[in-house]
Amino acid sequence: MANILPHIMEMPSYQSGKQPADQRAIKLNLNENPFPPSKRVFEALQSIQVDSLKRYPDQLCQELCEEIAKQNFVKAEQVFCGNGSSEIISLLFTVFIGAQGRIALPDPTFSLYENVAARFQVECVKIPTREDYAIDLNSLIKTKADAIILVNPNAPTGLLLPSSDIEYLVCHYSGLIVIDEAYIDFADPKNSAVPLIHQYDNVIVLRTFSKVFSLSGIRIGYCFSNPQFIAALEKSKNLYHVNTISQQLALAALKDKEYLNTTINRIKQIRDRISDRLKELGFTVLPSETNFILCTPPSHGNMTAKELYEAFIQRNIYVRYFDSPRLKDKLRISVGTEEEMEILFNVVSSIIKEGKYRIL
Repeated sequence: MANILPHIMEMPSYQSGKQPADQRAIKLNLNENPFPPSKRVFEALQSIQVDSLKRYPDQLCQELCEEIAKQNFVKAEQVFCGNGSSEIISLLFTVFIGAQGRIALPDPTFSLYENVAARFQVECVKIPTREDYAIDLNSLIKTKADAIILVNPNAPTGLLLPSSDIEYLVCHYSGLIVIDEAYIDFADPKNSAVPLIHQYDNVIVLRTFSKVFSLSGIRIGYCFSNPQFIAALEKSKNLYHVNTISQQLALAALKDKEYLNTTINRIKQIRDRISDRLKELGFTVLPSETNFILCTPPSHGNMTAKELYEAFIQRNIYVRYFDSPRLKDKLRISVGTEEEMEILFNVVSSIIKEGKYRIL
């Protein structure tokens, strides 16, 4: 009789945000882009030939990789596309770390890395961030782990490490360095680590179409590194792992830079506006360089972050609550549309004025 491996039985499941069944719910818990994709994406979807569906997709994602390379001033052989960043993250453990390896990462950060480490029986060394949630680079370096993982800007804090700090890390550490830049488009792009792949052979930079391009549903992530690393990822991936439709839609989104920039600026404006308004109500808000904010409810509201989270759900608003020591007094709120954030603010104002948590 087949048995489930013991370490799989023991590992916790990755905890994502709730998916509300009510389509009218205000969904601010998964850091999705609240605005639609470029019109070019819809045009590409309508132009897909039915005959193309009976053929296998281009397993090298050649046209998509070439466009990504062109826009980021790298060569196509320095780009790898995957079935979401999550597939690439798993491949990193398969190709570069392996069972019984060790990774080091800040705490808190994107919890999927810890989950995947458990799946691959990899030791996960978590280095606490400082009191202000700044990342302690020197302590990460001292772990001498096989790989250091940095999400930059970090999630769920929203804080950005400048490119000078990333280069300091690369200069002082010889192991694999993974920089997950899922949110870099919402920050100053000059802080991207992509240029470092031209100088250092131990750097892999991850990106995604899920956030800034409003394409979470097509599941495409990509990464940059040296050609040898990219070739190793290609050898280790699943066959035909990125479908034809997703490749074409991602390519269309990439080519509409004007719409992309407009959407980025709009999200940043909404983010900064809601941050300021929450501060006026007494919230503590970390300075975010992403499409979400991490905030602490005011103490005078006589409620915990979890109670406020539950109060939101009662009002059909979904934000993110993390039941962990460094985050249990905070909420992460994704940036929604102007209308959604206005509703959120009005609900918060009403709850704060009540002075206590109230179940409807």
